[in-house]
Amino acid sequence: MTLRKWVKRLKGETVLIVAALCALASAFFVPPDGEYLGYIDLRVLALLFSLMVVVAAFQSLGVFRWLAQRLLAGRHSLRRLALLLVLLPFFSSMFITNDVALITFVPFALLSLELVGRRELTIRVLVLQTVAANLGSMLTPFGNPQNLYLYSFYNMGFFQLLSITAPYTLLSLALLCLCCLSFPRDTQELHFSEAVSLGSRLDLWLFLGLFAVCLCSILHWCHYLVPLVLTVLLCCLRRPELLKKADYSLLLTFVCFFIFSGNMGRIPQVRTFFARCTELSPVLTAILSSQVISNVPSAVLLSRFTENGAALLVGTNLGGLGTLVASLASLISYRFYAASRDARPGRYILVFTLVNLAFLLLLALPALL
Repeated sequence: MTLRKWVKRLKGETVLIVAALCALASAFFVPPDGEYLGYIDLRVLALLFSLMVVVAAFQSLGVFRWLAQRLLAGRHSLRRLALLLVLLPFFSSMFITNDVALITFVPFALLSLELVGRRELTIRVLVLQTVAANLGSMLTPFGNPQNLYLYSFYNMGFFQLLSITAPYTLLSLALLCLCCLSFPRDTQELHFSEAVSLGSRLDLWLFLGLFAVCLCSILHWCHYLVPLVLTVLLCCLRRPELLKKADYSLLLTFVCFFIFSGNMGRIPQVRTFFARCTELSPVLTAILSSQVISNVPSAVLLSRFTENGAALLVGTNLGGLGTLVASLASLISYRFYAASRDARPGRYILVFTLVNLAFLLLLALPALL
């Protein structure tokens, strides 16, 4: 790989670089020792890897695009079309994570609005899609990385987590539906030039079975090594290319933040500061820290300083709203929009920030009160 390609690749791994620098800096204050191994949550890493591969398999088989075409093709009012485009990432993110939902459905939204000749609605739709993915993923342990980490770290039960996140998810759904009422009711016909067909049915059933095993492990019904071993075996036998599609930079970012947060917890002054902040308001602390370092690192860092896992779960999920970096998944939508024809990045960021702050205020008030 040439130097130019390495530089280009590193530019896209800002979070990993920051995480690595944080881990390295913390090692000067807490020299490496035997406790470092205890920082790493192998269960979270193994489950994340398995879920990444399963979702990559579903993408390669065309499952999500097939579903989107089935739902969107035909005659719809613009209001209904916008609602479908927004709800697709909302509900799918509960199972395939917020970033994958946006990678799948943001390009679909761009194409759909182009086909019906209503590109002026692009910014509104994409911003609401991003909010929908970040909030829909809040419901389940496997909806986003911070949920999976906190679910494992605090040893939560599946229904315990649902009882915490479901009220905010339902409120989010209501707010998104209200926002979609602002779209015009003009009727449009939507046709796709090429119909998407599903790939190998055998592979589809095999990876559905693997997804079920991952869920069993998340529910603590089997050891985390079971889905990990099955994932590697299935890929080697059926689709070895999928092993390259896992987000290894995210896994490495987790390792770096595990080291950083573990070391921070061993520095008395830092431990005292964060302990006081989380004692005063873990939800507010998580929301504010997420605006700067994003919600996944916030979850890893703050979990070392509070036993209130429920508040941290709510705070880091709501903290994904706000700035463009509060949830790294939000950058996916922005990149797709910025690369589109006649893009207006400045206006996108303005609308994105205003909408996110409005949702954050409406959802955070009940949590803080």
